[in-house]
Amino acid sequence: MSDLYFKSTRGSNEKVQSSQAIVNGIAEDGGLYIPEFLPKIGKPLSYLKEMNYDELAFHIMKKFFTDFEDLVLQECIKKAYDSKFGDPAIVPLIEKGGAYFLELYHGPTLAFKDMALSILPHLLRAACIKIDIDEEIVILTATSGDTGKAALEGFSDVEGTKIVVFYPRDGVSQIQERQMITQEGSNTYAIAIEGNFDDAQKGVKEIFNDKNFNKILRNNNYIFSSANSINIGRLVPQIVYYIYSYLNLSKLGKISKNERINIVVPTGNFGNILAAYYAKKMGLPVNKLICASNENNVLYDFINTGIYDKKRKLKATSSPSMDILVSSNLERLLYDLCENDTGVVKSLIEKLNKRGEYRITPNMKHKLKDFYGGFATDNEVSETIRDVYKSFNYLIDPHTAVAYNVYQKYIRDTKDTTKTIIASTASPFKFPNSVMKAVDDKFSNYDDFALLEKIAKISNCSIPKSLKDIDKRKILHNTVCKREDMKSIISRILKI
Repeated sequence: MSDLYFKSTRGSNEKVQSSQAIVNGIAEDGGLYIPEFLPKIGKPLSYLKEMNYDELAFHIMKKFFTDFEDLVLQECIKKAYDSKFGDPAIVPLIEKGGAYFLELYHGPTLAFKDMALSILPHLLRAACIKIDIDEEIVILTATSGDTGKAALEGFSDVEGTKIVVFYPRDGVSQIQERQMITQEGSNTYAIAIEGNFDDAQKGVKEIFNDKNFNKILRNNNYIFSSANSINIGRLVPQIVYYIYSYLNLSKLGKISKNERINIVVPTGNFGNILAAYYAKKMGLPVNKLICASNENNVLYDFINTGIYDKKRKLKATSSPSMDILVSSNLERLLYDLCENDTGVVKSLIEKLNKRGEYRITPNMKHKLKDFYGGFATDNEVSETIRDVYKSFNYLIDPHTAVAYNVYQKYIRDTKDTTKTIIASTASPFKFPNSVMKAVDDKFSNYDDFALLEKIAKISNCSIPKSLKDIDKRKILHNTVCKREDMKSIISRILKI
């Protein structure tokens, strides 16, 4: 197998192998790492469907992480997808309401972020050993809710690392915040910022790109890396579960050989749907990628008009992990749409930063034909949760409800009967207030913690161990800061 190198979306001449890209997190010019080419799946799907999750993960990841020794990569995978996942299938497929819900939330923090953040710490440690890094790695992450807890959990007490997570103080659910502020681990730090997710993400990017601050870090034996989906070590593991779900449909006799499917993904930062797009480009038979937005519908507008415009007020919705106006991973798609012209990507990002918007060319817009964009309002999300529960006795969280609502609109618009997988990205237990109010107004006056028992009762499921008595756990992180103070908070944590 020939080595695969990674380069920046913005034109730097830097070319690195996967271990260096994972450690760096972001390219030296501020761009995102992309592979020089997208490898193909490589083996017939009929052969791959006999593989278990670990075996398939190795087959796919090895195509990207070519500089990792086979045994090292296999050990990383084995440590990631073990008994911490509450379902032996890792990502079970549930057929309801004319679609297949891909339950990506059976990991330790009950969200799809566990699928990548369970393996990233192991990949990072292996990469550091491989390229002889002696500095302590400081994982710097912005979160709209789920990445933060999954990253804190994944990196807790991992040797040679510290992890600092910034989250919007009033932009996450009670459960999400409590998961972060009660996180144990001598190397973990959860910081609330006065602002929204875009403020947190912008602050983190500015710190990554601050050459003077990074020099100070190196002089004190630290280097930054990222656990956000801008890190290629986060993105690649997400490709696996889309291929795995297709293989399971085939194995169950639900689709015929090489039959195409649709994939619906509720997305804000565009990483999860980009992984599905990469799976398609690798050879997975996919008809349409359905991009589902909430009322912060900047991606819906982009797909339908070719104009990306962040000049709008960010709305706080019942699906907070998607409350995002600057979708970082879209930069990787732009690179693809303009036929790898890094000058075009750099120009578009500069326009976004300076003017708050950009417009892609008609040719680039034409290449968006792989995607359908739709969005759901908060009222529609509530109606969808209630309808799915009453019709199919199946409880879904608000983000999954966004996806199913948009899927229903897609069917009405296109009359397409292609079999469809819906990425179910979080457990309903993570958003008890929104879920139970949607099911019945009588639950409106309960707090999130009291509602956990109600969800358990109507869903015939036990409260997940990770949430049991979470309201009684000791609060370990209570720092709040403004965006402009993020750097000084890091300096204080690192004592530099």
